[in-house]
Amino acid sequence: MEIQPAGEQEAEKASNSYLMSLVFIMAGLPLPIVNLIASLIFYFGNRKAGYFVRWHCTQTLLSQFALLFINSTGFWWTASIIFGGEEVTSAYISYLLTALIFNLIDFGSTIYAAIQTRKGIHVKWFFFGDLTDRLCPPTHLPS
Repeated sequence: MEIQPAGEQEAEKASNSYLMSLVFIMAGLPLPIVNLIASLIFYFGNRKAGYFVRWHCTQTLLSQFALLFINSTGFWWTASIIFGGEEVTSAYISYLLTALIFNLIDFGSTIYAAIQTRKGIHVKWFFFGDLTDRLCPPTHLPS
């Protein structure tokens, strides 16, 4: 099923769900939960919006939820090295590099999705798109 925005305003709101997560990545980088809370607030603020907006808010929320686990592990591992006397190991360096790659992929995907949804083009991410389809069913099916 092809998802289209109902109008210019709906495309802009859907795009803002991605832009909001980018802004909070910059502000909340040291604390991973900040990005998830911001996405959650935006999601709840748009629960009554059109299907296109709700779908994209849900996809953004799911991606931020996944990154929370990745970034929290890196955050607490780093804190244990700084404050707990743990040693820097090759496993730690590998994990940080992997987390960095995931974050860069999310960052690039978010920018791309924000631009495309602003144009009214539906963007479905790998894994999160299928999960969003299951969690955010259309309120009515096309005939």
